[in-house]
This record gives sequence, structure tokens and C-alpha cells, in this order.
Amino acid sequence: MNHTTARFSLATIAAAVGLLAAAPAHAIDVDAGDYTALPEGTNLGLIYTQHANRNSMNASGNQVPGNNKLSSDIGILRVIHFMKIGDYIVDPQVLLPFGQLKAGGDLAAPLGKASGVGDAIFAATVWTINDPANKRYLGITPFLIAPTGNYKATDALNLGENRWKYALQVGYIQGLSDKITIDLAADVTGYGKNDNANAAGQTKKQDISTQVQAFVRYAISPTWDLRAGVSNTHNGATKLNGVDQNDSGSITKVQFGTAAFISPTTQLLATVGRDVKVDNGFKESTRLNLRLLQVF
Repeated sequence: MNHTTARFSLATIAAAVGLLAAAPAHAIDVDAGDYTALPEGTNLGLIYTQHANRNSMNASGNQVPGNNKLSSDIGILRVIHFMKIGDYIVDPQVLLPFGQLKAGGDLAAPLGKASGVGDAIFAATVWTINDPANKRYLGITPFLIAPTGNYKATDALNLGENRWKYALQVGYIQGLSDKITIDLAADVTGYGKNDNANAAGQTKKQDISTQVQAFVRYAISPTWDLRAGVSNTHNGATKLNGVDQNDSGSITKVQFGTAAFISPTTQLLATVGRDVKVDNGFKESTRLNLRLLQVF
């Protein structure tokens, strides 16, 4: 590889990190069953952990030459309260991401590493359809992501993003039989500006991003299921001081897993997945998600 190509590859990696670095902490990804409305007065405490490896990077759909790696270990603490407002079940909730990111390889290593807490997430689902007898639910969730996480403009990797984000998601669950259930979700995310996006103090703006997700669950028993899912995200292009970075693109990923209540109030969930197509950014080769849910 000549020097010009190496410089181009590293610059491409750095540009993509802005989209990727906070991705593990996004509130928009859902697990199958998340849009199930629970009775008024129910409280949930959840702990998520995710480990992901990325061993290659794409630019405009093509793999960037060289050895480009990024690993992440991300956790999320989440608290949910179900209440009733008028005729509707509503679940105000708070999520706090934390963890670490680490780049490696010949070209990506200069990006370094980051650790700490991510941006706090506030949300509340309103269920317009709540039909447990037919396993049918429709919920609408606004999200507010506040710039509270660790952030340094001089660092290429950060857990925080130094900008407000706003999202709206719709989720639908439909039981097809006693054994089979489908889950669907779609969302759109808008971004405030980051007025200190890099060491030069440039301002970063981003077009809206969208995501669609679909899952199927098969119930082995009333408390244990197998599940599979697919999602596609389109990340909006970014601009630095008004200059288009030409970094819009899509990510398609798949996952497989299981969830089981090991007691009437405790559920364990595990999924494995990977990216199957990435236009711009690092491509996940493996991803392991674990979740502990406690009803109280």
C-alpha cells in the first residue's frame, strides 16, 4: 500500500467513527418482546452487556485495504415503570450506557481507545393497541438522548457524542399462533449539531437516520422462546463546517438467540449476531448480547 492510500484509509476510518462510536449504546435497537405492554404498576430493572468485534471496514461499499479493527464492550442500565394515563399504558424509562471502545490493527490503531459513560437516554412508550388475549400490541416511543457522556473533541473515539438526539419509534407485535409471534419496529432519528466535533473545533451536522427491524419468536414453552431477527439502518450523511463528508450508507445485520424466565420475575436473554452488509464504517464480524431482566 502506498502512502497516499494509507492516509486515505485512516481518514475514512476516522470519519466513520463518528457514526459508529456511539452505535452500541443506541436506544433504537429493540429486543423481540420489548413492545409488550405490562400491567399498571409493574417495574422493570434491566442490565445489558454487549461484546462486538469488527475486523474490517468498508467505504462506499468496498472494503478498505489493510488491517482495521474495532472492539467494543458496552453495558446499559435501564429502569422502566408502567403506569396508566387515561385509557393508555405508558412506560417512562431511563437508560444509561457505559463501556469501552478500542481500535487496533495497522491503520486503525491510531484511533486509540475510549471508556466511560455514554449519553443518557430518556423515553416513554404509549400503547395505542394493548390486546394481550390475542398477543397484539402497538406502541409509539419518543426518545430524547442528552449529551451527558464522556467526550473529548481531540479524541477519535468517544462514548458520548456532544449533541442532542431525538428519535421516534413505532413497534408492533402480532401473535400468529400459540407458538409463533412476529415483532416489527421502525424509527427515525434526528440530530442536533456538535459545535466542537474535532480538534479544529469544527461543527458537525447530520441528516436524519432511519431503521427497520423484524423478528420472529417460537415459543418452546410459555416461558422460553427461540428468536431470530434482521434489521436495516440508513445513517444520514454528515457535514463538517458545511462540507459534505459523503458518509451516508446502510447497515444490515442479523441475530439469533433465546430468552427464558428462570423464575416468575427473572428473565435471561442471549443473542448472537453480525453485520451482513455495511456501506460505510466498520463491519461487525461477531456480536454477543446478554440481558438480565428483573420484575419488581
